[in-house]
Amino acid sequence: MPRVKRGTKRRAKRKKILDRASGYFLTKSKLYRSAKEAVDRGLKFAYAGRRQKKRQFRSLWIVRIGAAAKLNGLSYNQLIHGLKVAGVELDRKILADLAVNDAGAFRSLAEQAKSALGGA
Repeated sequence: MPRVKRGTKRRAKRKKILDRASGYFLTKSKLYRSAKEAVDRGLKFAYAGRRQKKRQFRSLWIVRIGAAAKLNGLSYNQLIHGLKVAGVELDRKILADLAVNDAGAFRSLAEQAKSALGGA
């Protein structure tokens, strides 16, 4: 069986890690072992961050919807329940966008929610 020395493979693997670590502080961007630890840690945080981003955006949308609902005389949960009873199937992302960019449309949705709650 022929002998394998791994010259190019090893160099490519280490170069990839050091490229990912460029911009890190001191030895974390220069020495392979430190860079590998830092890159692995960074990738772990990035994985978690991609999941946290979804939670944080949803909570931001809820805050925006709640603030706009208060301006229209409803609480957040009254608005959401009223829209559900009225059969309006808009998600929180769209509702938050309407609350920020189109107050008139949001006002009409709030009126729909109020009438649905009053009739229930």
